[in-house]
Amino acid sequence: MSQKVTAYVGTYTKGDSKGIYRFTLDLSSGAIEQATVAAELDNPTFLTISSDYKHLYSVSKKGEEGGVAAYSIESNGELSFLNDELAAGSPPCHVSLNEEDNYLFSANYHLGTGIAYQLDDNGKIATVASTVTHSGNGPHERQEKPHAHYAGLTPDQKYLCVVDLGTDEMVVYAIEDGNLNKHATQSFSPGTGPRHIQFHPNGKFAYVNGELSSEVIALRYESESGTFEQLQSLSSLPADFEGESIGGAIKVSADGKFVYASNRGHDSIAVFEINSDTGTLSFVEHVSTDGSFPRDFTIDPTGNFLLAANQDTSNIVQFSIDHTTGKLTKTGAEISVPNPVCVVFTK
Repeated sequence: MSQKVTAYVGTYTKGDSKGIYRFTLDLSSGAIEQATVAAELDNPTFLTISSDYKHLYSVSKKGEEGGVAAYSIESNGELSFLNDELAAGSPPCHVSLNEEDNYLFSANYHLGTGIAYQLDDNGKIATVASTVTHSGNGPHERQEKPHAHYAGLTPDQKYLCVVDLGTDEMVVYAIEDGNLNKHATQSFSPGTGPRHIQFHPNGKFAYVNGELSSEVIALRYESESGTFEQLQSLSSLPADFEGESIGGAIKVSADGKFVYASNRGHDSIAVFEINSDTGTLSFVEHVSTDGSFPRDFTIDPTGNFLLAANQDTSNIVQFSIDHTTGKLTKTGAEISVPNPVCVVFTK
């Protein structure tokens, strides 16, 4: 692994942002170089990078159309536009890839849909292979209809999990030649508003964050049956917190020892330790993100640093990770990026 890696930042462009930004992180010192614009486009709020680090895919918006865009990552870190796939309506809020980098998946919050796009050998978006549309609602005022918020594969690559904030469900789809066929449904407590799912490195456990309930939910994944079992639910907020807050991002450390979840309102990262035998969690600490509305955060490729993206204060704050306790310590490194939403790393 090289000593320096490039990070790309997806943003909201309703303020000063021009699109996707990039910066460099020195893995040995933790130093961060000034962010620059990598590509100009509207509201690239979520990004994903191919496993060979040659292509980047983004949520995209053009006028009254929304969809996904493909870019080639140049040797100097610049992004070269390849193509996009757009349709009438709001853009999606999440994108991900399969391991072979020949299918791209998106979840659309506004339309309640999940889409599988086929990619060609050059990384371009070739065609829409399959679209699924959710139905239902929930008790919360923001659950008036389906709001698909995440679409990503199980570790065995057999199923696509589409997490729906509006229906309090995660719908599991079997995938065959890009076709999405409903396989199972995992329900959550009414008003949870599930947002994202992240899997443990062992492939047996998974963790979902409730945006509306500010919870972290531990699940057991059965690969043979393609089903889930709920093990536990813990609040990501302090017991004495009385303000307004919603869940943001959730990540599992690469060593499988800790879960991190962000709170937007309490403006913190909650740290939980994973029981390696049962998959259940125990609370470790809350750490302020030194900014407002930490919509996302990411862990660098070494697992040594966590970078919290504060959307409303336009700052990305770095923390060092204690590999024994999971605790976070602010390093003093910080970078300004307008309205950051998502941070992804190359090698």
